[in-house]
Amino acid sequence: MKQIVSTEFAPKAIGPYSQAVAWNGVVYLSGQIPLDPATGQLVEGGIAEQTVRVLDNLKAVLEAAGSDLAHVLKTTVFLKDMGEFGAMNEIYGRYFSENPPARATVEAARLPRDVRVEIECVAAVVKSQG
Repeated sequence: MKQIVSTEFAPKAIGPYSQAVAWNGVVYLSGQIPLDPATGQLVEGGIAEQTVRVLDNLKAVLEAAGSDLAHVLKTTVFLKDMGEFGAMNEIYGRYFSENPPARATVEAARLPRDVRVEIECVAAVVKSQG
């Protein structure tokens, strides 16, 4: 049965979508942008700071779904400027240092709230939601 996943430790969904949906042992996370869940504001700084916040948001949703970064199967990274790929990739590599997931990275003409990066992912659920 489809389970809706949400946590206060990541930005709330704004609109008709969920932070994540779990189905049959797999969780599908909506794209996260660099919003601080405590304030609802965009984080200060450039691509590195934004990538850290995005990955921390994904981590929080994964934990709420009964998963973690080690069980991410696939990510899609959306960048405002592919010229920032190296800086994003350096931060990304810190979060996925061993057995990294499959990934696609694309440049997008415009992202929500004009952020520099958005990341979505699919992961295996390894424990009950709690």
